[in-house]
Amino acid sequence: MRILTLAATLVALALPASAEIPINEVSAYLNSFRTAKAEFTQVNGDGSISTGDLSIRRPGNARFDYDAPNSGLVIAGGQQVAIFDPVSNTPPEQYPLSQTPLSLILAQNVDFGRSGMLVAHDGDNTQTAITLQDPENPEYGTIKLIFTPAPVTLRQWVITDDAGSQTTVILGNMDTDVSIGASQFNIPLEMQRRGMSN
Repeated sequence: MRILTLAATLVALALPASAEIPINEVSAYLNSFRTAKAEFTQVNGDGSISTGDLSIRRPGNARFDYDAPNSGLVIAGGQQVAIFDPVSNTPPEQYPLSQTPLSLILAQNVDFGRSGMLVAHDGDNTQTAITLQDPENPEYGTIKLIFTPAPVTLRQWVITDDAGSQTTVILGNMDTDVSIGASQFNIPLEMQRRGMSN
């Protein structure tokens, strides 16, 4: 019996310790849907926590509706990211979407195997972590995506900016291929709704 136990242990040690999801399967998963909705919890670099609802409409669109008391709104649309301040009537801060790591998962065709994009890929049979960076603009920071297998599902991401500050977004159950109108991601229209001038 001891010999059998020893043999089984040696076989187990010989097997690979990790069984992370292959890069091409992760890319295929994100390319498999155009729209998605999920509740989220956001942990900011200062330790503060916010919750809300996320809507995605690939390519290029995402919307974060924050719950009270934050009640903020972030929209990615029209190749821009706009941050609306709920207590101010001033126009939102805007940045090019291409200058944020979020653009890597909102692309028309996600391909994490593209040269220079993959920074790290590790995991086990319970979850896989993939860290990505725009190879042409490393100063824009990195995004670390966490997936669970069977079926492949995006569970969270961590964005690290060029100063090293991290923002973690943890997703609830994600519903894919749901009906989401394009107007939800129209920044000028949202400004008009709020009585703001361009």
